Amino acid sequence: MKRLGLLRHAKSDWDDMRLRDFDRGLNDRGRRGAALMGAHIRQREDRWDAVIASPAARVKRTLEASGLDLPFTFANAVYLADCPTLMTLVRGLGDEEAVLLVGHNPGLQELALALVPPQEEDALFDAVMDKYPTASYAVLELAIDRWADLAEGCGKLVHFARPRDLDPDLGPEAD
Repeated sequence: MKRLGLLRHAKSDWDDMRLRDFDRGLNDRGRRGAALMGAHIRQREDRWDAVIASPAARVKRTLEASGLDLPFTFANAVYLADCPTLMTLVRGLGDEEAVLLVGHNPGLQELALALVPPQEEDALFDAVMDKYPTASYAVLELAIDRWADLAEGCGKLVHFARPRDLDPDLGPEAD
């Protein structure tokens, strides 16, 4: 069994419209959300053998603000990646048992939904289906022994948390 985590970057800063999308950082609400989700991940004691992240500034700032003490690998392929691209990237992983992807929507949400078969759809699945807001964090258990075997419907969503679930001040208007 493999475990896949999906962390969306926190709320980005749109104050300087001259910045390229790639170069946008986080706003204050985003920094608070990232710190909150980092504390949540640490509290859950989730262990990740590898962390693969988009190199976009808002992802790097999310990781910094999260306080997660993990070795990150930045992969250009994660930047604004769609579900098929993320699946290809994950299939190319090595022997790691647990991998955390840090990136963007809609790719992360689509990946989470694609990995869950109809018989495993539940309240967590419905929450992901409804919206995967900034700084959301999902964990899936995958019924595979090798990443190369990743396929649609091979997983079970075992955890999903949004900043608003942990602090109402980071509610829907922040998404």
